[in-house]
Amino acid sequence: MTNICVLLAGGNGNRLGGELPKQFIKIAGKTIIEHSIDIFEKSEQINEIAIVINPMYVQQIEDIVIKNQYKKVKKILQGGKERSDSSLAAIRAYEHEPNSDHFNLIFHDAVRPFVSLSIIDKVISAMEKYNAVDVAIPATDTIIEVDEANFITNIPRRSKLRQGQTPQAFKLSTIRNAYKLAAQDPAFTSTDDCGVVLKYLPQEKVYVVEGSQSNIKVTYELDLFIADKLFQLKHLDLNTQELLQNQKETLKSKVIVVFGGSYGIGKDIVNIFNEIGAKVYAFSRTHNNVNVKDKKAVSKALKSVYDKNGKIDFVINTAAILNKEPLMNLDPESIQEITQVNYIGMINVATESFKYLKQTQGQLLLFTSSSYTRGRSSYSIYSSTKAAVVNFTQAIAEEWKNFDIKVNCINPERTQTPMRIKNFGIEPEGSLLKSKEVAKVSIQTLLSDFTGQIIYVKK
Repeated sequence: MTNICVLLAGGNGNRLGGELPKQFIKIAGKTIIEHSIDIFEKSEQINEIAIVINPMYVQQIEDIVIKNQYKKVKKILQGGKERSDSSLAAIRAYEHEPNSDHFNLIFHDAVRPFVSLSIIDKVISAMEKYNAVDVAIPATDTIIEVDEANFITNIPRRSKLRQGQTPQAFKLSTIRNAYKLAAQDPAFTSTDDCGVVLKYLPQEKVYVVEGSQSNIKVTYELDLFIADKLFQLKHLDLNTQELLQNQKETLKSKVIVVFGGSYGIGKDIVNIFNEIGAKVYAFSRTHNNVNVKDKKAVSKALKSVYDKNGKIDFVINTAAILNKEPLMNLDPESIQEITQVNYIGMINVATESFKYLKQTQGQLLLFTSSSYTRGRSSYSIYSSTKAAVVNFTQAIAEEWKNFDIKVNCINPERTQTPMRIKNFGIEPEGSLLKSKEVAKVSIQTLLSDFTGQIIYVKK
Protein backbone atom coordinates (compact mmCIF):
# COMPACT_ATOMS: atom_id res chain seq x y z
CA MET A 1 0.00 0.00 0.00
CA THR A 2 1.02 3.60 -0.64
CA ASN A 3 0.41 5.74 2.44
CA ILE A 4 -0.44 9.34 1.62
CA CYS A 5 -0.74 11.95 4.34
CA VAL A 6 -3.34 14.59 3.50
CA LEU A 7 -2.74 17.65 5.66
CA LEU A 8 -5.95 19.62 5.91
CA ALA A 9 -5.02 23.31 6.20
CA GLY A 10 -7.91 24.98 4.43
CA GLY A 11 -9.24 26.92 7.44
CA ASN A 12 -9.05 30.69 7.68
CA GLY A 13 -8.43 30.77 11.47
CA ASN A 14 -11.18 33.27 12.25
CA ARG A 15 -11.62 31.95 15.79
CA LEU A 16 -8.12 33.17 16.65
CA GLY A 17 -8.78 36.56 15.14
CA GLY A 18 -5.33 36.92 13.53
CA GLU A 19 -4.33 38.28 10.15
CA LEU A 20 -3.11 34.85 9.01
CA PRO A 21 -4.77 31.45 9.50
CA LYS A 22 -3.77 29.65 12.68
CA GLN A 23 -1.61 27.15 10.81
CA PHE A 24 0.84 29.98 10.02
CA ILE A 25 1.25 31.13 13.62
CA LYS A 26 4.76 30.46 14.91
CA ILE A 27 5.46 28.38 18.00
CA ALA A 28 8.95 27.31 19.07
CA GLY A 29 10.59 28.86 16.02
CA LYS A 30 8.33 27.30 13.36
CA THR A 31 4.81 27.72 12.03
CA ILE A 32 2.28 25.21 13.31
CA ILE A 33 1.97 23.63 9.88
CA GLU A 34 5.75 23.18 9.66
CA HIS A 35 5.70 21.19 12.89
CA SER A 36 2.92 19.02 11.43
CA ILE A 37 4.70 18.48 8.13
CA ASP A 38 7.92 17.63 9.98
CA ILE A 39 6.45 14.63 11.78
CA PHE A 40 4.98 13.07 8.61
CA GLU A 41 8.17 13.86 6.70
CA LYS A 42 10.10 11.89 9.35
CA SER A 43 7.71 8.92 9.39
CA GLU A 44 9.12 5.93 7.55
CA GLN A 45 5.55 4.74 6.99
CA ILE A 46 4.49 7.78 4.96
CA ASN A 47 5.27 7.71 1.23
CA GLU A 48 3.84 11.05 0.19
CA ILE A 49 2.30 14.24 1.59
CA ALA A 50 -0.45 16.35 0.05
CA ILE A 51 -1.34 19.71 1.59
CA VAL A 52 -4.83 21.11 1.10
CA ILE A 53 -4.79 24.87 1.60
CA ASN A 54 -7.02 27.91 1.17
CA PRO A 55 -6.32 29.28 -2.37
CA MET A 56 -5.18 32.59 -0.84
CA TYR A 57 -2.23 30.93 0.90
CA VAL A 58 -0.83 28.57 -1.72
CA GLN A 59 2.24 30.78 -2.17
CA GLN A 60 3.02 30.67 1.56
CA ILE A 61 2.90 26.87 1.53
CA GLU A 62 5.09 26.68 -1.56
CA ASP A 63 7.65 28.91 0.16
CA ILE A 64 7.58 26.73 3.30
CA VAL A 65 8.11 23.55 1.26
CA ILE A 66 11.05 25.06 -0.62
CA LYS A 67 12.63 26.59 2.48
CA ASN A 68 12.49 23.32 4.45
CA GLN A 69 13.35 21.15 1.43
CA TYR A 70 10.52 18.75 2.19
CA LYS A 71 11.00 15.68 0.01
CA LYS A 72 7.62 14.01 0.52
CA VAL A 73 5.33 16.95 -0.27
CA LYS A 74 4.15 16.12 -3.79
CA LYS A 75 0.86 18.00 -4.06
CA ILE A 76 -0.41 21.38 -2.87
CA LEU A 77 -4.17 21.37 -3.43
CA GLN A 78 -6.75 24.12 -3.12
CA GLY A 79 -9.42 23.47 -0.52
CA GLY A 80 -12.98 24.71 -0.30
CA LYS A 81 -15.20 26.46 2.19
CA GLU A 82 -15.96 23.36 4.29
CA ARG A 83 -13.69 20.63 5.63
CA SER A 84 -15.49 18.11 3.41
CA ASP A 85 -14.49 20.20 0.37
CA SER A 86 -10.84 19.85 1.36
CA SER A 87 -11.18 16.09 1.80
CA LEU A 88 -12.84 15.83 -1.59
CA ALA A 89 -10.01 17.81 -3.19
CA ALA A 90 -7.56 15.13 -2.05
CA ILE A 91 -9.84 12.26 -3.08
CA ARG A 92 -10.24 13.67 -6.59
CA ALA A 93 -6.51 14.39 -6.89
CA TYR A 94 -5.66 10.72 -6.33
CA GLU A 95 -8.64 8.65 -7.48
CA HIS A 96 -7.56 8.45 -11.14
CA GLU A 97 -3.86 7.81 -10.54
CA PRO A 98 -2.36 4.42 -11.48
CA ASN A 99 -2.68 1.83 -8.68
CA SER A 100 -5.06 4.09 -6.73
CA ASP A 101 -6.76 0.96 -5.42
CA HIS A 102 -3.60 0.50 -3.34
CA PHE A 103 -3.70 3.98 -1.80
CA ASN A 104 -4.35 4.76 1.87
CA LEU A 105 -5.34 8.38 2.51
CA ILE A 106 -4.36 9.53 6.01
CA PHE A 107 -6.20 12.79 6.76
CA HIS A 108 -4.67 14.97 9.48
CA ASP A 109 -5.53 18.41 10.82
CA ALA A 110 -2.57 20.67 10.04
CA VAL A 111 -3.19 22.42 13.36
CA ARG A 112 -2.47 19.26 15.39
CA PRO A 113 1.33 19.65 15.56
CA PHE A 114 1.84 17.14 18.39
CA VAL A 115 0.81 13.94 16.63
CA SER A 116 3.46 11.32 17.35
CA LEU A 117 5.25 8.82 15.16
CA SER A 118 3.80 6.04 17.33
CA ILE A 119 0.22 7.17 16.61
CA ILE A 120 0.98 7.29 12.88
CA ASP A 121 2.49 3.81 13.08
CA LYS A 122 -0.55 2.42 14.92
CA VAL A 123 -2.94 3.94 12.38
CA ILE A 124 -1.09 2.49 9.40
CA SER A 125 -0.75 -0.86 11.12
CA ALA A 126 -4.53 -0.93 11.67
CA MET A 127 -5.06 -0.17 7.97
CA GLU A 128 -3.65 -3.61 7.16
CA LYS A 129 -6.86 -5.06 8.60
CA TYR A 130 -9.49 -2.33 8.31
CA ASN A 131 -10.69 0.06 5.60
CA ALA A 132 -11.37 2.97 7.96
CA VAL A 133 -9.44 3.99 11.10
CA ASP A 134 -10.01 6.80 13.57
CA VAL A 135 -7.90 8.14 16.45
CA ALA A 136 -9.52 9.01 19.79
CA ILE A 137 -8.93 9.28 23.52
CA PRO A 138 -11.30 8.46 26.41
CA ALA A 139 -13.64 11.31 27.30
CA THR A 140 -12.76 12.87 30.63
CA ASP A 141 -15.80 15.12 30.99
CA THR A 142 -19.41 14.07 31.36
CA ILE A 143 -21.23 14.62 28.04
CA ILE A 144 -24.88 15.68 28.06
CA GLU A 145 -27.51 15.87 25.35
CA VAL A 146 -29.99 18.75 25.42
CA ASP A 147 -33.17 19.59 23.54
CA GLU A 148 -33.99 22.83 21.74
CA ALA A 149 -35.14 24.38 25.02
CA ASN A 150 -31.74 23.57 26.59
CA PHE A 151 -33.01 20.86 28.92
CA ILE A 152 -31.00 17.66 29.40
CA THR A 153 -32.47 14.73 27.50
CA ASN A 154 -29.73 12.17 27.95
CA ILE A 155 -26.40 11.59 29.73
CA PRO A 156 -24.49 8.88 27.85
CA ARG A 157 -22.21 6.53 29.75
CA ARG A 158 -18.78 8.12 29.76
CA SER A 159 -17.03 4.75 29.59
CA LYS A 160 -18.25 4.37 26.00
CA LEU A 161 -17.44 7.91 24.89
CA ARG A 162 -14.28 9.00 23.09
CA GLN A 163 -12.92 12.36 21.98
CA GLY A 164 -12.03 12.21 18.30
CA GLN A 165 -8.64 13.31 17.00
CA THR A 166 -6.72 12.89 13.78
CA PRO A 167 -5.24 11.30 11.75
CA GLN A 168 -8.18 9.45 10.20
CA ALA A 169 -7.19 6.89 7.60
CA PHE A 170 -9.12 5.21 4.77
CA LYS A 171 -8.64 3.03 1.78
CA LEU A 172 -9.08 5.48 -1.08
CA SER A 173 -11.94 3.43 -2.52
CA THR A 174 -13.76 3.47 0.84
CA ILE A 175 -13.69 7.23 1.42
CA ARG A 176 -14.42 7.90 -2.26
CA ASN A 177 -17.54 5.72 -2.19
CA ALA A 178 -18.74 7.33 1.03
CA TYR A 179 -18.47 10.81 -0.47
CA LYS A 180 -20.18 9.71 -3.68
CA LEU A 181 -23.21 8.63 -1.67
CA ALA A 182 -23.03 11.79 0.44
CA ALA A 183 -23.19 13.91 -2.72
CA GLN A 184 -26.62 12.43 -3.43
CA ASP A 185 -27.94 13.60 -0.04
CA PRO A 186 -29.30 17.18 -0.25
CA ALA A 187 -29.06 17.47 3.54
CA PHE A 188 -25.39 16.42 3.70
CA THR A 189 -23.24 18.24 6.25
CA SER A 190 -20.03 16.98 7.83
CA THR A 191 -17.00 18.08 9.79
CA ASP A 192 -15.56 14.58 10.15
CA ASP A 193 -14.54 12.05 7.50
CA CYS A 194 -15.21 9.04 9.73
CA GLY A 195 -18.72 10.39 10.19
CA VAL A 196 -19.21 10.31 6.42
CA VAL A 197 -18.16 6.67 6.25
CA LEU A 198 -20.28 5.76 9.27
CA LYS A 199 -23.40 7.38 7.83
CA TYR A 200 -23.19 6.40 4.18
CA LEU A 201 -21.36 3.07 4.43
CA PRO A 202 -23.00 1.55 7.52
CA GLN A 203 -21.62 -1.87 6.65
CA GLU A 204 -18.05 -0.51 7.01
CA LYS A 205 -16.57 -0.78 10.49
CA VAL A 206 -14.42 2.14 11.68
CA TYR A 207 -11.65 0.93 13.97
CA VAL A 208 -10.42 3.27 16.73
CA VAL A 209 -6.73 3.66 17.61
CA GLU A 210 -5.86 5.27 20.93
CA GLY A 211 -4.54 8.80 20.58
CA SER A 212 -2.78 11.05 23.05
CA GLN A 213 -3.79 13.82 25.44
CA SER A 214 -1.04 15.98 23.93
CA ASN A 215 -2.35 15.57 20.36
CA ILE A 216 -4.32 18.80 20.71
CA LYS A 217 -5.90 20.89 17.98
CA VAL A 218 -4.96 24.57 18.05
CA THR A 219 -8.29 26.34 17.67
CA TYR A 220 -8.57 29.06 20.30
CA GLU A 221 -6.13 31.46 21.93
CA LEU A 222 -5.90 29.22 25.00
CA ASP A 223 -4.76 26.38 22.74
CA LEU A 224 -1.84 28.53 21.58
CA PHE A 225 -0.75 28.97 25.18
CA ILE A 226 -1.03 25.22 25.84
CA ALA A 227 0.84 24.40 22.62
CA ASP A 228 3.65 26.72 23.58
CA LYS A 229 3.96 25.01 26.96
CA LEU A 230 3.89 21.55 25.37
CA PHE A 231 6.84 22.48 23.17
CA GLN A 232 8.66 23.80 26.22
CA LEU A 233 8.08 20.49 28.02
CA LYS A 234 9.87 18.51 25.33
CA HIS A 235 12.98 16.79 26.59
CA LEU A 236 15.55 14.39 25.26
CA ASP A 237 15.95 10.75 26.16
CA LEU A 238 19.69 10.57 26.59
CA ASN A 239 21.57 7.42 25.71
CA THR A 240 25.00 8.02 27.28
CA GLN A 241 26.60 5.05 25.58
CA GLU A 242 25.38 6.24 22.19
CA LEU A 243 26.68 9.72 22.96
CA LEU A 244 30.17 8.50 23.84
CA GLN A 245 30.44 5.89 21.10
CA ASN A 246 28.31 6.57 18.01
CA GLN A 247 28.63 10.35 18.14
CA LYS A 248 32.19 10.60 19.38
CA GLU A 249 33.72 11.21 15.96
CA THR A 250 31.16 13.91 15.17
CA LEU A 251 31.90 15.73 18.41
CA LYS A 252 35.68 15.47 18.01
CA SER A 253 35.48 17.67 14.93
CA LYS A 254 33.62 20.46 16.76
CA VAL A 255 34.93 23.67 18.29
CA ILE A 256 33.04 24.68 21.42
CA VAL A 257 33.10 27.76 23.62
CA VAL A 258 31.67 27.57 27.15
CA PHE A 259 31.07 30.73 29.15
CA GLY A 260 30.83 29.90 32.85
CA GLY A 261 32.94 26.82 32.22
CA SER A 262 34.99 26.78 35.42
CA TYR A 263 32.41 25.30 37.79
CA GLY A 264 29.09 23.43 38.01
CA ILE A 265 27.30 22.37 34.83
CA GLY A 266 29.64 24.39 32.63
CA LYS A 267 32.71 22.63 34.03
CA ASP A 268 31.11 19.21 33.52
CA ILE A 269 30.32 20.09 29.90
CA VAL A 270 33.97 21.08 29.38
CA ASN A 271 35.20 17.88 31.03
CA ILE A 272 33.00 15.64 28.84
CA PHE A 273 34.13 17.39 25.67
CA ASN A 274 37.75 17.03 26.79
CA GLU A 275 37.24 13.29 27.38
CA ILE A 276 35.78 12.95 23.89
CA GLY A 277 38.69 14.86 22.37
CA ALA A 278 36.78 17.89 21.08
CA LYS A 279 38.28 21.36 21.00
CA VAL A 280 36.58 23.10 23.92
CA TYR A 281 37.44 26.45 25.45
CA ALA A 282 36.21 27.61 28.87
CA PHE A 283 35.84 31.24 29.93
CA SER A 284 34.64 32.65 33.24
CA ARG A 285 35.17 35.38 35.81
CA THR A 286 37.48 33.16 37.86
CA HIS A 287 39.27 31.55 34.90
CA ASN A 288 40.93 33.90 32.36
CA ASN A 289 38.95 36.85 33.73
CA VAL A 290 36.08 36.91 31.22
CA ASN A 291 32.87 38.33 32.67
CA VAL A 292 29.95 37.99 30.25
CA LYS A 293 28.63 41.41 31.28
CA ASP A 294 31.69 42.87 29.53
CA LYS A 295 30.87 42.76 25.82
CA LYS A 296 34.46 43.51 24.77
CA ALA A 297 35.75 40.62 26.88
CA VAL A 298 33.21 38.25 25.31
CA SER A 299 34.14 39.45 21.83
CA LYS A 300 37.87 39.01 22.52
CA ALA A 301 37.37 35.49 23.91
CA LEU A 302 35.40 34.35 20.87
CA LYS A 303 37.87 35.92 18.46
CA SER A 304 40.78 34.16 20.16
CA VAL A 305 39.10 30.78 19.65
CA TYR A 306 38.21 31.58 16.04
CA ASP A 307 41.74 32.72 15.24
CA LYS A 308 43.10 29.38 16.51
CA ASN A 309 40.57 27.13 14.75
CA GLY A 310 39.00 29.06 11.90
CA LYS A 311 35.50 28.25 13.15
CA ILE A 312 33.20 27.97 16.19
CA ASP A 313 30.42 25.35 16.10
CA PHE A 314 28.74 25.70 19.50
CA VAL A 315 28.56 28.50 22.03
CA ILE A 316 27.25 27.66 25.50
CA ASN A 317 26.44 30.18 28.22
CA THR A 318 26.00 28.80 31.75
CA ALA A 319 27.24 31.97 33.49
CA ALA A 320 24.78 33.23 36.13
CA ILE A 321 24.57 34.71 39.61
CA LEU A 322 22.10 33.71 42.35
CA ASN A 323 21.69 35.70 45.57
CA LYS A 324 19.00 34.18 47.75
CA GLU A 325 17.85 37.31 49.58
CA PRO A 326 14.64 39.37 49.74
CA LEU A 327 14.66 42.21 47.23
CA MET A 328 14.81 44.92 49.87
CA ASN A 329 17.89 43.33 51.46
CA LEU A 330 19.85 43.50 48.21
CA ASP A 331 22.05 46.51 47.72
CA PRO A 332 21.90 48.35 44.36
CA GLU A 333 25.31 47.00 43.35
CA SER A 334 24.18 43.38 43.81
CA ILE A 335 20.98 43.97 41.83
CA GLN A 336 23.01 45.56 39.04
CA GLU A 337 25.53 42.71 39.00
CA ILE A 338 22.87 39.94 38.85
CA THR A 339 21.00 41.72 36.06
CA GLN A 340 24.16 42.48 34.11
CA VAL A 341 25.49 38.92 34.27
CA ASN A 342 22.25 36.97 33.91
CA TYR A 343 20.52 39.12 31.31
CA ILE A 344 22.89 41.54 29.60
CA GLY A 345 25.60 38.87 29.67
CA MET A 346 23.33 36.49 27.75
CA ILE A 347 22.66 39.18 25.14
CA ASN A 348 26.39 39.89 24.83
CA VAL A 349 27.17 36.21 24.26
CA ALA A 350 24.42 35.94 21.65
CA THR A 351 25.26 39.06 19.66
CA GLU A 352 29.00 38.38 19.65
CA SER A 353 28.49 34.70 18.69
CA PHE A 354 26.19 35.40 15.75
CA LYS A 355 28.77 35.85 12.99
CA TYR A 356 30.65 32.69 13.98
CA LEU A 357 27.54 30.51 14.30
CA LYS A 358 26.20 31.86 11.00
CA GLN A 359 29.36 30.60 9.30
CA THR A 360 29.08 27.07 10.72
CA GLN A 361 25.27 26.88 10.98
CA GLY A 362 25.93 26.14 14.61
CA GLN A 363 24.01 26.38 17.85
CA LEU A 364 23.74 28.70 20.82
CA LEU A 365 22.79 26.92 24.03
CA LEU A 366 21.46 28.91 26.98
CA PHE A 367 20.38 27.93 30.49
CA THR A 368 17.29 28.85 32.44
CA SER A 369 16.05 27.57 35.82
CA SER A 370 12.93 25.82 37.06
CA SER A 371 12.26 29.05 38.93
CA TYR A 372 11.43 30.83 35.66
CA THR A 373 7.85 29.52 35.65
CA ARG A 374 6.93 31.37 38.81
CA GLY A 375 8.57 34.23 40.69
CA ARG A 376 10.08 32.89 43.90
CA SER A 377 10.34 34.73 47.19
CA SER A 378 13.91 35.67 48.11
CA TYR A 379 15.28 35.41 44.58
CA SER A 380 13.07 37.70 42.55
CA ILE A 381 15.89 39.11 40.43
CA TYR A 382 17.32 35.67 39.62
CA SER A 383 13.99 34.04 38.72
CA SER A 384 12.87 37.00 36.60
CA THR A 385 16.13 37.02 34.64
CA LYS A 386 15.70 33.27 34.04
CA ALA A 387 12.19 33.91 32.70
CA ALA A 388 13.81 36.38 30.31
CA VAL A 389 16.17 33.64 29.09
CA VAL A 390 13.19 31.57 27.91
CA ASN A 391 11.58 34.43 26.00
CA PHE A 392 14.94 35.43 24.55
CA THR A 393 15.62 31.87 23.37
CA GLN A 394 12.28 31.59 21.59
CA ALA A 395 12.60 35.03 20.00
CA ILE A 396 16.09 34.73 18.56
CA ALA A 397 15.50 31.13 17.49
CA GLU A 398 12.85 32.57 15.21
CA GLU A 399 15.05 35.47 14.11
CA TRP A 400 18.06 33.28 13.38
CA LYS A 401 16.23 30.37 11.75
CA ASN A 402 16.80 31.80 8.27
CA PHE A 403 20.54 31.79 9.01
CA ASP A 404 20.36 28.09 10.00
CA ILE A 405 21.50 28.89 13.53
CA LYS A 406 19.81 26.80 16.22
CA VAL A 407 19.06 28.31 19.62
CA ASN A 408 17.92 26.13 22.51
CA CYS A 409 17.69 26.39 26.27
CA ILE A 410 18.27 23.84 29.05
CA ASN A 411 15.91 23.96 32.04
CA PRO A 412 17.22 21.65 34.76
CA GLU A 413 15.40 20.85 37.97
CA ARG A 414 17.21 21.68 41.20
CA THR A 415 20.82 20.75 40.50
CA GLN A 416 23.77 20.18 42.80
CA THR A 417 26.20 22.97 41.88
CA PRO A 418 28.56 25.22 43.87
CA MET A 419 26.16 28.13 43.31
CA ARG A 420 23.28 26.20 44.84
CA ILE A 421 25.35 24.99 47.80
CA LYS A 422 26.41 28.59 48.46
CA ASN A 423 22.76 29.70 48.69
CA PHE A 424 21.00 26.63 50.15
CA GLY A 425 23.70 24.77 52.04
CA ILE A 426 23.96 20.98 52.10
CA GLU A 427 20.67 19.36 51.00
CA PRO A 428 19.55 15.72 51.43
CA GLU A 429 21.56 13.27 49.36
CA GLY A 430 19.66 12.18 46.28
CA SER A 431 17.26 15.13 46.30
CA LEU A 432 19.11 17.02 43.56
CA LEU A 433 20.12 16.39 39.98
CA LYS A 434 23.81 15.75 39.41
CA SER A 435 25.34 18.48 37.29
CA LYS A 436 27.02 15.89 35.08
CA GLU A 437 23.62 14.51 34.03
CA VAL A 438 22.54 18.01 32.97
CA ALA A 439 25.81 18.35 31.07
CA LYS A 440 25.13 15.12 29.14
CA VAL A 441 21.66 16.28 28.09
CA SER A 442 23.17 19.63 27.09
CA ILE A 443 25.62 17.94 24.74
CA GLN A 444 22.90 15.74 23.28
CA THR A 445 20.84 18.88 22.62
CA LEU A 446 23.72 20.37 20.64
CA LEU A 447 23.44 17.41 18.27
CA SER A 448 19.69 17.79 17.80
CA ASP A 449 17.99 19.27 14.75
CA PHE A 450 15.43 21.45 16.54
CA THR A 451 15.49 25.08 17.59
CA GLY A 452 13.60 27.33 19.98
CA GLN A 453 13.09 24.50 22.47
CA ILE A 454 13.19 24.57 26.25
CA ILE A 455 14.68 21.21 27.25
CA TYR A 456 13.53 20.08 30.68
CA VAL A 457 16.00 17.89 32.55
CA LYS A 458 14.35 15.97 35.37
CA LYS A 459 15.71 13.68 38.05
